[in-house]
Amino acid sequence: MTKPDLGRRGFLAGIGASASWRALGMAVPHARWIPAGLVPVVSLADDGSLLSSLQKADLQVLNDRPINIETPAHLLDDKITPSHRMFVRNNGNPPVDIGNPDDWAVEISGEACSKPMTLTVAELKRRYQPVTLQLQLECGGNGRAEFRPRASGNQWTTGAIACPEWTGVRLADVLEDCGVTDAAEYVGYRGADTHLSGDTNKQPISRGIPIAKAMQPETLLAFAMNDEPIPLIHGAPLRLVAGGYPGSVSGKWLTSLIIRDRVHDGAKMAAPSYRVPCKPVAPGSSVAGDAMCIIESMPVKSLITFPESGVTLDSDKPLEIRGHAWAGEHAVERVDISMDFGATWQRATLSEPVNRFAWQHFSAPLEFGATGYYEIWARATDAAGVCQPMLVPGWNPKGYLNNACHRIAVRVV
Repeated sequence: MTKPDLGRRGFLAGIGASASWRALGMAVPHARWIPAGLVPVVSLADDGSLLSSLQKADLQVLNDRPINIETPAHLLDDKITPSHRMFVRNNGNPPVDIGNPDDWAVEISGEACSKPMTLTVAELKRRYQPVTLQLQLECGGNGRAEFRPRASGNQWTTGAIACPEWTGVRLADVLEDCGVTDAAEYVGYRGADTHLSGDTNKQPISRGIPIAKAMQPETLLAFAMNDEPIPLIHGAPLRLVAGGYPGSVSGKWLTSLIIRDRVHDGAKMAAPSYRVPCKPVAPGSSVAGDAMCIIESMPVKSLITFPESGVTLDSDKPLEIRGHAWAGEHAVERVDISMDFGATWQRATLSEPVNRFAWQHFSAPLEFGATGYYEIWARATDAAGVCQPMLVPGWNPKGYLNNACHRIAVRVV
């Protein structure tokens, strides 16, 4: 493959302009292809060493009030995310006592509901056909830590993504029994979590989804996760799961669903929450609320889960890397791997999803021609031909939708 001519300015920027690259203390075989301004992935670690913070064994606590925890990339190597390795994103305080899970009730009502009703979890299990699907959930702010200027909020890196198996009933089946009228536009939710202030009149979050998303056969009212009851921290005993949309729409600890004749107006539905500028803006800009659009399907993305960033490898041994790719509501068409900062790409082997809205697995064999510091980059492309940008995409005030190529660092000796 022909490599691009970066010109003298690009060449100097790639070779020696950055002290962070010189500080590696080792050769960088593909240094001439480093994009201007790129910082070594290892310099993003807590201590700046090659053995980065991603080598820690445990999940990373970002906040304890409310509880927000992310999963290092190498701990997401399972094809089905174990419950104990799923990220945690909360906005308020979870309920302390849920009692008997089968007695938990959800009320369905709203302006576009002709037959309001209240159903317990036991009734849901008895009245409707159970469904088990593997569905990806990703926080809209996953990757926020890379935006400059910084956006407020939890500084997620790569680990606010998971793809467990969920068991529940189709939301569409329940809504049809409740009489969805032609006026229906949105389905909002309310949960049993409480506001951090302690004010019982405030809800920490009450978002929703368009009626078309609610009626998709993969949108579930879930009561089990990986063949076991959903853990409390993940929304037990009943939660909404709408794979492919930002995780904030998959409400936990459900107490009510509201079939709306308008866009839902609950907590964290108004700008700037879970909205991005409808048109590109300059970094650091102030954006008016009416110039921001609600996030729906998440963008195409990939994650290298093996090896762990920061490993040391033998130069005479080939490496088989692996990971996952997803594209919100869309399928992933291909994944490509680069070892020379995006100058050339090698196509990876990519699996089909086990069902719609599940992530897909990729792998690729790599061989290193020289010793030194390497970065391995993954780039996914969806079925519409949209691919991940090499670097952080358009800035937005809340730091949403960063789908830049995932990259890991390795040292070859």
